[in-house]
Amino acid sequence: MIAALLGSVLLTAPQEVSAQVTAFKQAVAESGARDEAIAGFYRGQNFGAVWTGPDDTHMARRAALLDALRRAGDHGLPVARYDADGLETRMRAARTPRDLGKLEVEMMQSFLRYARDIGSGALTPGRVVSAIKREVEYTPQDQLIAGFLRARPAAFLRDLAPRTVEYSALMKQKMLLTEQMRNGGWGRPVGAASIKPGATGGQVIALRNRLMKMGYLKRSNARSYDGAMIAAVTAFQEAHGLEADGVAGESTITQINTPISTRLKSIIVAMERERWLNKKRGERHILVNIPDFTAKIVDNGQITFQTRSVVGANRDDRPTPEFSDVMTHMVINPSWYVPRSIIVGEYLPALKRNPNAVGHIQITDSRGRVVSRNRSFAGYTARNFPFSMRQPPSRSNALGLVKFMFPNKYNIYLHDTPAKSLFSREVRAFSHGCVRLNDPFDFGYALLAKQETDPKAFFQSKLRTGAESRVNLETPVPVHIIYRTAYTDARGNLNFRGDVYGRDARIWAALQKAGVALPGVRG
Repeated sequence: MIAALLGSVLLTAPQEVSAQVTAFKQAVAESGARDEAIAGFYRGQNFGAVWTGPDDTHMARRAALLDALRRAGDHGLPVARYDADGLETRMRAARTPRDLGKLEVEMMQSFLRYARDIGSGALTPGRVVSAIKREVEYTPQDQLIAGFLRARPAAFLRDLAPRTVEYSALMKQKMLLTEQMRNGGWGRPVGAASIKPGATGGQVIALRNRLMKMGYLKRSNARSYDGAMIAAVTAFQEAHGLEADGVAGESTITQINTPISTRLKSIIVAMERERWLNKKRGERHILVNIPDFTAKIVDNGQITFQTRSVVGANRDDRPTPEFSDVMTHMVINPSWYVPRSIIVGEYLPALKRNPNAVGHIQITDSRGRVVSRNRSFAGYTARNFPFSMRQPPSRSNALGLVKFMFPNKYNIYLHDTPAKSLFSREVRAFSHGCVRLNDPFDFGYALLAKQETDPKAFFQSKLRTGAESRVNLETPVPVHIIYRTAYTDARGNLNFRGDVYGRDARIWAALQKAGVALPGVRG
């Protein structure tokens, strides 16, 4: 192998050693020339080896790399991309210093490819789904190489993955579900469209057995839909974003019958998404999970406030994008400045038919002056309509009575809404893209608690004026708008949500194309 080959070099005549060293360095220079980071690194150390030497340090690096590449599947990464077996075969087949030089660079390339994938994701998010605006942070290659050479190889490679509680919990659940899938999954699906408490029969037994295998029901011989099964169904519903009434209705049965393989795909996609957000999120930050229809305030890893949300509708250009930014202020009694897309797409056609349409909205010129409606709008088009539109502060304002701003180029923010009935729905995708909050005042109080002795009184005093009022956050708060159809709660238990925009399906397809695969057993 490599050590034996290098040992034979040391036993040859000095002039032959010199020629072999030169051949090795030339091979390294030629093989690494296409990658500036690799070429620069090896130039900086006179094209010396870091992987293919005969000493214990080099051997430890090789062993750690091969082990990490073979375990890449544990992280839902495309194992074939790293070709650990092929790399080891070429190690064994190396016969000349030139072979070693090529292998040296190949090992560095494998290391850098794996390091990037496990630390920042195997996919580039925006190329898979254009609405994912997330800016992934990549560790520079020279920093990866320098860090690896300073550290213990196995420990360094292990620590490349996100070191978040969520990533660890997802990985644990992935391993558990993979093992369960190999052992037959969750058993026979429930054949009934719905089952009510008190029922008996074969489908109740099928429901009982499936709930037991999923971990929602302790071992039981019950043959009726009893209290224990009601509690199990309720727990299942809570973990899947369903109305928690303990009744196995149509939507609950559909979710119960979802194959374990489908759930495993969701976990793998969630792990990839977690790698895209592999950075410090802020001791205090706001987390909006689109498929979960919630907005949360997180302090030092603990959820300190949570409310239901409404997100963008799944049509046209309304779906809420995914990105991170920083909340700087809130506006109490806000005006609604109508987006241009809504003006020309919805309101201009109405004004053409009737100049007094949408009368609750002011039409304003470039200087903010209100434009009289005593005119015809028939001659205007989406291109030449010169006016803006604004809804003044009021309880019926489209933004409600408060909005929370993290200025961004997508014009997305969190806000109140007069349409309160939508928060009772299971699926809450109705907005033009912004995120509506069920409890906006309480959300505001929670944010202000860091800077006001009586945040509620302060907020209400601004509200009572009826005038538009900006309130700056003394400490800006990071906002992360994410999309997780699989996530864990504070106890590490799995939760699943619907793929409301179909984004996870596209990500899974891209991961599959890259080489990620599931064990071929039934769900």
